[in-house]
Amino acid sequence: MLVWLAAVVVVILGVGAFVAYGVTSAGGTDRQRTANWVKANQLGQSIGTLNGDNARIDTLVRQGAGTNVLHTVCGVLLTDAEAANGNLPTPDVTLTDLLSKAYGLEGDAANDCYNAGATNKALLARSARERSAAQVLFDQALGRAGSVTGSTVPTTTTTQPDEGGIFG
Repeated sequence: MLVWLAAVVVVILGVGAFVAYGVTSAGGTDRQRTANWVKANQLGQSIGTLNGDNARIDTLVRQGAGTNVLHTVCGVLLTDAEAANGNLPTPDVTLTDLLSKAYGLEGDAANDCYNAGATNKALLARSARERSAAQVLFDQALGRAGSVTGSTVPTTTTTQPDEGGIFG
């Protein structure tokens, strides 16, 4: 009797694990898969982090920061963009396309910013245009994620604000 009860418990646990796996993996509706991807990959936090990086660069350029400081913050932007891009693809082709383009622009912007240092104003301006174009795509991607999942994706971040941080 005890063996039979143990077998039933194992089967019930196995079925529960299978169902739970199906909800968080490739199974489920487009809405469920995309919502799970957004949550698991912290889409809002990733975009919030990139927005923070962009704001930090803008502030430091306005303040006339030196090349070493710009190299650091531009390198952080590149690292964050690459990390976010590593979470692709999403379950939604349109969302993947928007994010891929935005992350690519962020990477280009980071490289242009790094190569500009504090002295090449033309490259700094190009970096700013690329970051601005990426923001438009992020807004579209957040809208797409919201329409597919049926809920808003907040862009929160745990990074420090522009003032009072190690660069501000």
